Parts: sequence; C-alpha cells; structure tokens
Amino acid sequence: MMQIDKSISFKDLSHQLDALWEISGKKILKIEKEYDHTKGSPVFTSAGKYTTRGWTEWTQGFEYGSSALQFEASGNEHFLELARNKTLEKMAPHVTHFGVHDHGFNNVSTYGNLLRQLLTGHFEGTDWEADFYRLALKLSGASQARRWTNIEGGGGFIYSFNGPHSLFVDTIRSCRSLAVSYLLGHKYMDEGDQEISLIGRLLNHAISTAEHSVYYGEGRDQYDTEAGRTTHEAIFNTNDGQFRCPNSQQGFSGFTTWTRGLAWAITGFAEELEFLELLSDVEIEPFGDPKTIRSTFLKAAHATSTFYINNTPADGIPYWDTGAPGLTKMSADYLENKSNPYNDHEPIDSSAAAIAAQGLIRLGQFLGEEGDQYTKAGITIAKSLFSEPYLSTDQNHHGLILHSIYHRPNGWDYVPDGSKIPNGESSMWGDYHARELALYIGKLSQGESYHFFDCAPRN
Repeated sequence: MMQIDKSISFKDLSHQLDALWEISGKKILKIEKEYDHTKGSPVFTSAGKYTTRGWTEWTQGFEYGSSALQFEASGNEHFLELARNKTLEKMAPHVTHFGVHDHGFNNVSTYGNLLRQLLTGHFEGTDWEADFYRLALKLSGASQARRWTNIEGGGGFIYSFNGPHSLFVDTIRSCRSLAVSYLLGHKYMDEGDQEISLIGRLLNHAISTAEHSVYYGEGRDQYDTEAGRTTHEAIFNTNDGQFRCPNSQQGFSGFTTWTRGLAWAITGFAEELEFLELLSDVEIEPFGDPKTIRSTFLKAAHATSTFYINNTPADGIPYWDTGAPGLTKMSADYLENKSNPYNDHEPIDSSAAAIAAQGLIRLGQFLGEEGDQYTKAGITIAKSLFSEPYLSTDQNHHGLILHSIYHRPNGWDYVPDGSKIPNGESSMWGDYHARELALYIGKLSQGESYHFFDCAPRN
C-alpha cells in the first residue's frame, strides 16, 4: 500500500512545480509546432511523438486547456493567446456534440478555464468574450444532459458512447459540465417546451454511479470483498431499466479495478461534494433527501480513495488494473515497493495517479482535519509523479508525464524495443491532469483557492 508522507506540505513541492512548468511550456510549443492536426486530436504518444486514435475526439480540450493552465502558472501571454484562439477555432463542435459523454473534459477544460481566468482577473477581456464562454458552457451542459437513460426505481444516467445501456464510471468527472451550466442559470428545454433539470440529471447520474459502479464490500457479488473497487462499465437492460452486470472496456474485466476508472471516481465524487456545498437544501430536495445524497457521495469518495491507497505501490503510482493477470507473476511484496514501469509483466498508468492525486487532495480539503490523510496522500503522489522516471525531461519527447496507458486490452500502447510491456509514453489526459494538479497545489501552497466552479460564481 502507499507509504504516505505524513510530514509533507504543499510548499515542499515548490521547486518541483517550477521545474514542471518550465518543461511543460516547452512541450506545449513542441506539440503545436510538430503535430499534424489534420490527422485529428493528439491522444497519446508512440515512440515519444503524439499520435491520434479514431475513438472519439475527447482529448482536444485537454490540449488547449493545457495552454490555458500554462498561462495561469507562468503569466506568459503567448499561451493565453494559443488557448483563446484554438478554443475559438476548434472547440465549437464539442459544445453540441450529442454523441459523447466527454463534455466536462473538452469544454470545461477550455471555455471553463478561460472564463474562470477572465473573471478572476488573470487577463482582461470584454463582456462579450465572457458571454461567449458562458454560452458555450451553458450549451455544453445541456448537450451532455441529453444523453439520458431512465432506470428502474426512477433514476437514470448519462450513457456512454457505447449506447443507452452503458454507464461509464468516467462520466462522473464529466458531470461538472452540468454543474457549471446549472450555476450559470441555464434551462435545458426538451420536447413540448418541457424543462429538464440539469441538477436533477447530475444528481441522479452520480447516485447511479455510486450504486452501480462502486463496490462497498457488502457482498454484491462473489468478488465484492473490499470496499472501493470500481467497475468501468455498468450494463442495463434498456427495456425495463434493470441493472444486469458489470463490464469493462479498458480494464481487465468487470470484476477487477481499472485504476484510471477508479481515479475518475475519486476526483469526480470529490468535486461533486464541492458542488453540493454551493447548493441549498431547497435546490436538492426535489431529487431526494439532501442529507442522504451528500452521504451517498461521501461514502463513494471515502471508499474509492481508501481502496486506491491500499492497492497502490509505496510511491502512489498504480499499475493499470489491480486485477491484471501479470501481477501474479510479480514478487509478493510488489505493493510494498515503489512502482516499476520497466517490469516484465504489467504496465503502470501514471495518468491514473495524476487524476487520483487531485481527487484525494480535494476530498482532504473538503473534510478539513478529518481528511488530512487524503491530502497528504495526494501530495505524496504528486511528489513521485513530478520526479523521474515519471516527469519527462527529454526535450525531444512530446509528453510531460511518462508511463501512461491508453487501452491495454486493445493493444494500443507502444511497446519499446527490448521491453515486454508498454512504457515510456504519455497521454493528453495524463499531461493535462498533471498540469491541473500542479496548478491546484501551487495555489493551495499560497493559500489561494482553485475551484472548478469559479467560472460560474453565484450571487
């Protein structure tokens, strides 16, 4: 299990953050210069160069959102103009993309970051620019909420690109698009001028995820022996709305824990707890008892965070799936040692660490003194992630954080010569979340806030 540094603080990472941002800026400019965008969005690296993959265009917001974060961290306005211009030029199709569950990834990372920075005085802009970002975020939340499946018991979920039967654990992190749209005062209208509640769909989706995508060691099936395990996909019968079985697309199986899916759940539930803090009970009550909803989210956040800590190597960087078959060939104490991206059996997924670290810190900050272990765990992970062999110092490599995994079952990841497993590569989501994590830690070290919902302040 993780060896949490109980004495570590946000300020202890200041030198690492400075080094990361210096490297990060060079990587962003290198990609902009060398990558052929006519081939689609950059997704993950192969032999050190970003490539694409025709699945969905879910990473473009991470590319240009990274430029926005780089501007905020460095003050270099070249990155601001890159983020502004590319968001205007490239991101409009994502706002009304009804075919994906990725609106929080693409649009909050671009339009959201830019609006937040404008409103907090990081750059000057006109009222029309702010309204442009607001409109995009309003429409994005409604587009995301449109992908809806009703289930037994009156709830429902935002279905994945696999179809109406499919609930992905990933989508809990994308629910921030609905939250922002709601906080901006948007109304999602459907057939017959029926208003569909954005907050209702967000809360019901999160409840469905907590109930069907997270396990609690309560004997749900033969493999439900430890609280906090997640399944990538929950399958439903769309005729009657009944839950049928767990499944996985990118993990080893529906009965093992794909660690990036686990990380999405950790961060997603932590930030939805932050969102609930902005709401009154009156706003929540039409969709259930506010106390019960809050406790449901908190139970899921606690369980997934604890599972991550207990099932990750000492330095906090996980293997790609906690039930991956090759792990049985590792030494019996592999979780008691630092992660080894160069082993012969199963790859590491550093992107899961980048995502989970932020969620752990957010949960820790939400809980206050009670959550200190989670905060320290997140900082411990960041310290490992922002160091070699994970921080990419090779100037010729496009990636910022090495040893990320995209799709192990499909064999999409690059295996270097002489290695038996994929290693040494980066992903656009891993690099973005590392930057977001670094920005968050930097702000906390200065006693500042960094809240996803700062782009939609309430009066």
